[in-house]
Amino acid sequence: MRSVIQRVKRASVTVNGERVGNIAEGLLVLLAVGQDDGTDDLNWMIDKLVGLRIFEDQEAKMNRSVQDVGGEILMVSQFTLYGDCRKGKRPSFSTAAPPDQAKALFNQGVERARSYGLKVETGVFQAEMDVELVNNGPVTILLDSKKNF
Repeated sequence: MRSVIQRVKRASVTVNGERVGNIAEGLLVLLAVGQDDGTDDLNWMIDKLVGLRIFEDQEAKMNRSVQDVGGEILMVSQFTLYGDCRKGKRPSFSTAAPPDQAKALFNQGVERARSYGLKVETGVFQAEMDVELVNNGPVTILLDSKKNF
């Protein structure tokens, strides 16, 4: 499982001109499910991003989590994080999970994040989405449940 996590002042996702997800301060999480991912990957990823200390404390040190600051999460499925561009110029997505598997794990991830008491908004799975954000910092973190990076 892979994610790109951005600390944001606000973020939203729109589908066909309709806003379907919107958050204030918190995290924009672009999440991709790999074909070999399972519950252990999901639990690791959600626990890691919820506890990730990338918000500043009183001393301007990144020492607080999204939970600590009362932040929100906008989680958007993005299989293209598994794009492999090592050969040629067209990415291969052969290691991304098939849609049914990805959707099921993505939805479980949303529910696990909500179980922490956080407001979690989403995009629409497999839809063409417009994602807008104001990155705070900027702070952008990459996570991979297989610890490839």
